[in-house]
Amino acid sequence: MRNRIIKDQIKDRSEKDTGRIIVLTGARQTGKTTLARKVFGDYTYISIEDPVLRSTYSAMNAGQWKSLYPRAILDEVQKEPSLIESIKSVYDQWEEPRYVLLGSSQLLLLQKVKESLAGRVSIYEIFPLTLPELSTHSWTDEVKKSLFTRLLTEDDLPEILPSWLLDQEMPKKQSAWDHYNKYGGYPALCNDNLTDEERHSWLNNYVHTYLERDVRDLANFRDLEPFIKLQKLLATNTSTLFNASESARRIGLNSKTAQRYLQYFEMSYQLFMLPAWAGNLNKRLSKMNKIHFMDYGVLQAVLQKRGRMTGNEFESALVTEMYKQIKNYQIRAEMFHLRTHDGKEVDLLIEQEDGFYAFEIKQSEKIDISDARHLRGLESLLNKPLKKSFILSADPRTQLFHDGNVIAVHFTMFLG
Repeated sequence: MRNRIIKDQIKDRSEKDTGRIIVLTGARQTGKTTLARKVFGDYTYISIEDPVLRSTYSAMNAGQWKSLYPRAILDEVQKEPSLIESIKSVYDQWEEPRYVLLGSSQLLLLQKVKESLAGRVSIYEIFPLTLPELSTHSWTDEVKKSLFTRLLTEDDLPEILPSWLLDQEMPKKQSAWDHYNKYGGYPALCNDNLTDEERHSWLNNYVHTYLERDVRDLANFRDLEPFIKLQKLLATNTSTLFNASESARRIGLNSKTAQRYLQYFEMSYQLFMLPAWAGNLNKRLSKMNKIHFMDYGVLQAVLQKRGRMTGNEFESALVTEMYKQIKNYQIRAEMFHLRTHDGKEVDLLIEQEDGFYAFEIKQSEKIDISDARHLRGLESLLNKPLKKSFILSADPRTQLFHDGNVIAVHFTMFLG
């Protein structure tokens, strides 16, 4: 069992007036139910999966909910949206009851929550495990903050060792990355009793279940084949610019349908779109979004591949790792990529209130100053200070380029 960054946040919030209703949403099998039952062990657990019991629960009025289930976890609540109205009614009449709502469909759950529970609910997104979480082995193990999260939450740049080899946490961090590099970050795959083949079989079944259940929850598809083709196309092209018209043409769809399918992938947490930064209207900047698949294990299953990551897959793995850590710690930051029409490209640009951090991602085990070329002069394009730039790579050496404004650092030391 791995500990979760968000565990203590949820527990603390539940003890406040703003935590009387908590929503945990995220992809299927990210550990929402396990987390909720661990944190809220004294709550009654109710699954809405069973259609027979579902009708019983939906017929209950607010008074019955308050009397029978004053503290409850409602799992897969998006399957019976009327229950959200009942919980709202309990909230409005009594202060003592507490509810945790779980759901794996962002669209169906959050749309109803925002309509009915606006101002009454705290929403948390649960993602596959981050590298610091993968480094833990029990609920009581501390999830240590990575250098990356410390960079975004502390005033000073955290100390970075001159070599990855000097990091005392190196074996633990490397083990976490080795696991992710094979299987991704889904909690079920951390079971040490599973064989390699069983883990890959789990991932294949996950993709099949996603298509047969989650996708059909989102939309009434007559034919899943075009959706599956787009899924494979997106996985093949992770960390590249998304051109809806070109993608649609390649799989025989119209552009509007391809855009709608893409939204389904986002709503079910299979990928996210990294927007292009276009804050300087005086510069010629690309406005196309980049695709990033959320989990490398799932990507492997979609493509039926195993083995070494490609450069694009490596970039997506690191960008999504930073995305998950920002979300888990609820850090105020926005993420972009940047591309100019004359060829300058920055893989990741993170904007905070007082400035930017820029990141180049290289799979190479040997980095030199040429790898910092797109970071040189970057500040001239931006409308806030460029606080620091980084090259994340597999090179164990920590190096400084451009008068120390660019730091090249081993990715696992920085993110683990």
